[in-house]
Amino acid sequence: MPKAAVCTAVGAPLEVTDVDLASPKAGEVRVQLGASGVCHSDLSVTNGTLPIALPAVLGHEGAGTITELGEGVDHLSVGDTIVISWVPQCGTCYFCEHDQGELCEAGGAAAMSGGLLDMTPRFSRDGQPVFHMAASGTFSEETVIPAIGAVKIDKDVPMADAALIGCGVLTGFGAAVNTASIRKGDSVVVLGCGGVGLNTIQGACYAGAEQVIAVDMVDGKLAHAKQFGATDLVDASGGDSVAQVFELTGGRGADVAFEVIGLGPTIEQAFQMTRRGGHAVIVGVPSFDVTMTLTPALDLLVQEKQLRGCWYGSSNVHTDVPKLARLYQEGQLMLDELISARVTLDQVNDALSNMSSGEIARSVIEYS
Repeated sequence: MPKAAVCTAVGAPLEVTDVDLASPKAGEVRVQLGASGVCHSDLSVTNGTLPIALPAVLGHEGAGTITELGEGVDHLSVGDTIVISWVPQCGTCYFCEHDQGELCEAGGAAAMSGGLLDMTPRFSRDGQPVFHMAASGTFSEETVIPAIGAVKIDKDVPMADAALIGCGVLTGFGAAVNTASIRKGDSVVVLGCGGVGLNTIQGACYAGAEQVIAVDMVDGKLAHAKQFGATDLVDASGGDSVAQVFELTGGRGADVAFEVIGLGPTIEQAFQMTRRGGHAVIVGVPSFDVTMTLTPALDLLVQEKQLRGCWYGSSNVHTDVPKLARLYQEGQLMLDELISARVTLDQVNDALSNMSSGEIARSVIEYS
């Protein structure tokens, strides 16, 4: 009977309690968690920005060890170290076959249902279902997930670092490397320098950007951005950030702009910061009531600007997760530096509260 952090109601603190966990069904695996990142999306569930079925075990950014295999799972073994993908990717649906695994039909439906591929959860308490956040539920000592959501990596990658690959790193790095079309020597601007934004910055550097402008209102976040490769810093609280970006880019605007906050005004700013013929990428998760007013239609045509969405870093998890793990091992990807605090499961509510301070890149729950 594992201990888990359960969200029982919007606005209430998570309840750390014992839950029942059923054995994996066909096509599923049981995982002993080694670590779980505490992501802004978890906070968004607790405050109602992201509505999901409740009660639910939160957490979706995790890594662990497989302890049990369901029927028919033949590509994984007990003892494998895995990163959990909160969008399981089947490899056979229309989107997977068109190299858009992040839009997988089966995985997307499961992630939205609060259950696994059959839309039912494996967690319960007192005989009543307890749902999984995003087909994961990593705020738990153990979980059961779809086997297609378990990505094997080298055992030498520390669990805390491996966990971060599963969401924040894959989303941010993938936005720069997969979603955007960054060319060597490009100028890039990143609005929002939290955990995902920092990975967008290092992804842009990896893709060949020569100038990376970090925009934020928090000094601590801007200092982190510099550490992760930003060449220029813009304090958005100190004046017109759009004008400052134009000044830094010779009056043209950036080749690529990333919005990593999820607010209507900053999405509009990202688009305004983009040069003629450039493109802006939405990475931050807006609430359902956020809308955009960008530019007159003729202006969009004449300037040839593009606006793109980015879901889960436009990533194929089965190839991108092992690639990121290798880059970390080769010293080309910063992961340890993302971890601001290491906490226990009992401290999860403190970790969620500290996220709003702006000084925390990532808190990581470590399981003994």
